Amino acid sequence: MAESTVRRRSDRRLRWLLASSAASNLGDGIGKVAFPLLAVTLTRDPLLIAGLSATQFLPWLLFALPAGALLDRVDRRRAMILANSARAVVVGGTAALVAAGGVTIWMVYAAALLIGFAEVVADSAANVLIPAVVGEGSLDGANSKLQACEIVGQTFLGGPVGSATFALFATFPFLLNSVGFAIAAVVLIGLAGSYRPRSAERATTDLRTELAEGFRWLKRSRLVLRLVVLAGAISLVSELAQAQLVLYAIEYLHLSEAAFGLFAFVGGIGGLLGAAVAPRLVKVSSRRAVLLGGTACCGAAFTGMGLTSSPVAGAALFGLFAAAVVAVNIVLGTARHTLVPGDLLGRVLGVWRTVVWGAIPIGALLGGVLTHALGSAARTFLTSGLLLFGVAGFAFVSLRPGAFDDESATEERVLHQDR
Repeated sequence: MAESTVRRRSDRRLRWLLASSAASNLGDGIGKVAFPLLAVTLTRDPLLIAGLSATQFLPWLLFALPAGALLDRVDRRRAMILANSARAVVVGGTAALVAAGGVTIWMVYAAALLIGFAEVVADSAANVLIPAVVGEGSLDGANSKLQACEIVGQTFLGGPVGSATFALFATFPFLLNSVGFAIAAVVLIGLAGSYRPRSAERATTDLRTELAEGFRWLKRSRLVLRLVVLAGAISLVSELAQAQLVLYAIEYLHLSEAAFGLFAFVGGIGGLLGAAVAPRLVKVSSRRAVLLGGTACCGAAFTGMGLTSSPVAGAALFGLFAAAVVAVNIVLGTARHTLVPGDLLGRVLGVWRTVVWGAIPIGALLGGVLTHALGSAARTFLTSGLLLFGVAGFAFVSLRPGAFDDESATEERVLHQDR
């Protein structure tokens, strides 16, 4: 088959996957605003409101590992269709309850929990589908487009649409949310082919054994293990500051609530720029250079935010951080796709996301303690920035030049095949 024909087929499959991801991310963005707004109409108890956020996050800690093992057994496209369909049904049921005036705070909790479990499957399946969909195409480009879909759907469109439609008619955002997830499921019908790992056809072991197999592979794959540690460190250290962003903007920079929205918007612009530039940077340098430079830029941005009192400079530096961290995430995602065998990708991704997502609430809690102890959110940003320089130093020492070359990928795959 001609190379151009293969490339066109890969591009067409990627477009179907990106279209589904765009629709589901729009639904996620709407839901992340609509559910808290609905909760506030039902209770003003701060513990219950905070508990809703924890409930939305909990499935990633509880289910990322078993979901990864399941995705190494089943057709990933079908899993994504079922997960998005389930989200459409749950959100549609919530819309009906809101319209009938019969919703309670505990029903909101239950819906958020069910949607969260389905989100783990859908998002993880989209990630592990990338190598099979792209084939010989550019993994860096595909990962950057997937990141762009997430940023646009959740940051630029989902939040504003969710809040505006809720103000008009409380049921409206949940209806849109349900339709978005339904479209995400239907679009995947156009993604022709089987996306079940080859090893799944001969799988006879239970999930616990398969999870143990994934852990053993990760333990022996020093490069991927270092990348997991690096990703977790970046998540933990950067969340020290990110969790304090609203206090930094309002109390330290003296911005209004409306101006804070624009401040966050600059971060979204930076993220899009990072997604657009990262593949080009990889081509002219290397993945290692982009990873090291991006982590250092994150440190420089937060250090600068801790030292400046200018809202314009602070917003620009936050945009730089967003661009740099998205570039880093693209490199890490591509490295994961390149180095991990396809039939283990779900399990390794489960471990990866448990570490990275598990670091977020820990970092947020430590950031609050740090701000309280230092007396200023700006000092927390400064501390986070300096620590990110330390993480960049760890990356420099632990990742040898050429670590992401194709030869390294081959070695990692042979490690799996020779077992």
